[in-house]
Amino acid sequence: MKDFYNETIETLEETLIQNGFKAFNARQLFEWVYRHKTIDIDSMTNLSKKLKQFFQTYFYFSSIAKITKQVSHDQTTKYLFKLSDNQAVETVLMHHEYGKSLCVTTQLGCNIGCSFCASGLQKKIRNLTIAEMMHQVLMVEALENIRISNVVLMGTGEPFDNFEATMGFIDNINSPYGLAIGARHITVSTSGIAPKIKAFADFNKQVNLAISLHAPNDVLRTQLMKINARYSLDELLESVRYYIEKTNRRVTFEYLLLEGINDEMSHANALSDLIRGVNCYVNLIRYNTVRELPYKGSSESRAMAFYMQLLKRGIQATLRKEKGSDIDAACGQLRAKNN
Repeated sequence: MKDFYNETIETLEETLIQNGFKAFNARQLFEWVYRHKTIDIDSMTNLSKKLKQFFQTYFYFSSIAKITKQVSHDQTTKYLFKLSDNQAVETVLMHHEYGKSLCVTTQLGCNIGCSFCASGLQKKIRNLTIAEMMHQVLMVEALENIRISNVVLMGTGEPFDNFEATMGFIDNINSPYGLAIGARHITVSTSGIAPKIKAFADFNKQVNLAISLHAPNDVLRTQLMKINARYSLDELLESVRYYIEKTNRRVTFEYLLLEGINDEMSHANALSDLIRGVNCYVNLIRYNTVRELPYKGSSESRAMAFYMQLLKRGIQATLRKEKGSDIDAACGQLRAKNN
């Protein structure tokens, strides 16, 4: 049997057509499961008896379970969920003025190995399936009795190292028959796998792209992010320009401010020079300290000075409000604690 939650509209249509059903039956099934929130086949009143019988012999519905959750003073909520193989996966709910945003995990552990990241302390075990990503959204919606309006793929793992499942997940949450989350309310964050950025551009959806940059030159970026030894800043920026030309979408550069490491005025000037002329803005983030790692977040004053210098040099930027600082908010922290 196949897990229904691993299906996209396209794969479900193919299966149904091959077995003598119609393409529109896939849309009916998606609407019952994702829009009406039911997995009771007998309650799906517009399905034929033959289709119900086929469904019950060909598909099943997987599930995940909540292990624990932490709630920050700002209501940022981190969940730890148990998967079918007893592995644990993190998901973070953030409350914003514009809606409920969910940070979704795409892998168990991570092999990218960024030196500042808690996820990198846990080597990659495996990729998550479409179903396991879908369950993160569905479970939080059910537990909180809310509708998720925004999804960011910025949890544990590198989404583009799990490209096929990530694209299937985006298809499902974006589909009008699925969760109907607008493409411009979905953001994928990558450490900079240049060929996959180009493939993502060819995916032809108006999904937002965020690049984890964190340094304005190759020497420092390679020290912080070993992925830069494989895809240099020149190669990364060439793929970003391809994405912008293909999609006509602005790119976000994520920049963690690490005290004494990448937050000097010289770094702000070098960053300005690096990205000038690129259709982008910089999202500055004060680092959330990870107990096992030696980095500290920049002070508020240093962060503000860096931000003002970017603006002074004509670079659009935001200084993100700190969230979840009083819980294990950094990717991988809660899972590591519970291992």
